[in-house]
Amino acid sequence: MSHLNKSEELFDIYDEKMNKLGVAPRSEVHAKGLWHRTFQCWIVSLEGKEPSLLLQLRHPEKDLFPNLLDISSAGHLAAGETTEDGVRELEEELGLKVDFSDLIPCGVFAEEDLISDQLIDREFCHVFIYRCDQPLNRYILQPDEVSGLFAVSVVDLERLVHQETKEIMASGYKMGIESELDQTNLLLTLDHLVPHPVAYFDLVFRTLRENGWSE
Repeated sequence: MSHLNKSEELFDIYDEKMNKLGVAPRSEVHAKGLWHRTFQCWIVSLEGKEPSLLLQLRHPEKDLFPNLLDISSAGHLAAGETTEDGVRELEEELGLKVDFSDLIPCGVFAEEDLISDQLIDREFCHVFIYRCDQPLNRYILQPDEVSGLFAVSVVDLERLVHQETKEIMASGYKMGIESELDQTNLLLTLDHLVPHPVAYFDLVFRTLRENGWSE
């Protein structure tokens, strides 16, 4: 194993059937395309006239998909962590203290992103939904991770993902000077979103429907 940077994260690694193989540093995991686990939580809000999902704007210095909109809150599970430990992401990224028992599980989704010859991301995504109706400007964003937060209609996002429309409206906040939140609207296309398979999104939409948060 290569010399390990003291600050580099260690991940549990798995085969394609989710059998644990051992532990490896983040750089090796992504360079070799080793399967590892992530925690992903979509926040649904009933604050407006219809259910909306929250999308975080990824920081421009992220190694994966900088400056794109993605899951409300997500992160890698470090070596030895359980899925339950993933709730820390909600507090770290968005300032939400959440009990794991309040999350609604969507299931586990195996996702492969062949980004380049040097960057292969293979994740077992543990996907959840959490309902939170607080206004977007009440969230406390982690400045070095999250550059903004936007709400989109659940129905609109599903239509966009299924390419039944080319663009939808999102409203929210971007991080401005001195970490101030500036209100803004965005006209979103698929190019603005981190690319996930349609089947991944359908896992989320199906769970939303089962809980009465989508048509």
